[in-house]
Amino acid sequence: MTDPDRESRMKQLEERLGAYKKAREPRPQKDEPHSQAQHAWRMVTELVAGLMIGFGIGYGLDRLLGTIPLFLVLFTLLGLAAGIKTMLRSANELQRRQAGRPAADPDDETTDAARRADDDERNGNGD
Repeated sequence: MTDPDRESRMKQLEERLGAYKKAREPRPQKDEPHSQAQHAWRMVTELVAGLMIGFGIGYGLDRLLGTIPLFLVLFTLLGLAAGIKTMLRSANELQRRQAGRPAADPDDETTDAARRADDDERNGNGD
């Protein structure tokens, strides 16, 4: 084998390896249709959890101190406020994550076709 022939073969091999590595890179995770519902349920759960924790603390204090449902109302409202604050923080986090996510690659099919052609060529099924 001559030196220029070897260099050209090495260059072709490097190009094929680069294309193969690029095709094997993990693709950005795409949002599934139910992922928005998951985020909505998370926010609802955070709101309800805040309400329930506030209700529990208020009820416990009222029973312990023998007072009218003063602490029950007060801590339920505080739990509501905490739940709303947590819900808004989750919404901001989701918005930041979606704004920073790169757009999906529209040429995914081309990459798959190129990978299949390389596989065929390697297996001797090419033209």
